[in-house]
Amino acid sequence: MPGDNLLAVRAGEGDEEAFETLVRDYGPVMLQLATRLLGSRTEAEDAVQDAFVSAWRKLPEFRGDAEFSTWMYRIVTNRCLNQLRARRPATDLDSVPEPAAPEHASSPVRAAESHAAVRALAVATAGLSPEQRACWVLRELHGMSYENIAETVGISLVAVRGRVFRARRYLTEAMSAWR
Repeated sequence: MPGDNLLAVRAGEGDEEAFETLVRDYGPVMLQLATRLLGSRTEAEDAVQDAFVSAWRKLPEFRGDAEFSTWMYRIVTNRCLNQLRARRPATDLDSVPEPAAPEHASSPVRAAESHAAVRALAVATAGLSPEQRACWVLRELHGMSYENIAETVGISLVAVRGRVFRARRYLTEAMSAWR
């Protein structure tokens, strides 16, 4: 968002209101990202809170070379990747959020199919490596460019394209029964 780098600089100089504005503006997006990466709202809330605490401490060093949003995406993504690497391979499927269908468009059969498809996708995404999942979520669910993902995750553009490609191929195969 325009002006966010200025807010970040002001926050780095100790302006708490500027930082509160950044948290209010970016908190929901970062929470959505962390929830998608971690599969647990509770873990995501902790990761985002830790990321904003870390950002507050590091803001005096923020020079505005990158956009504030890219900087926050990187902090949150790295925090989530560290948590994913540290946890057991299994993901608790009950903690994966499900999109709510509008009441008028939902029938019991449709709701059951939707629920089963979401569970199947949760199982499939749990089969991705943490790095593949991060790149896939940033690209497919957050609409980031390959260049921004490379900067956010701290890897080359070629590596991002490869991870997204392999994640798509894996998910396509894993979800083939749902076509």
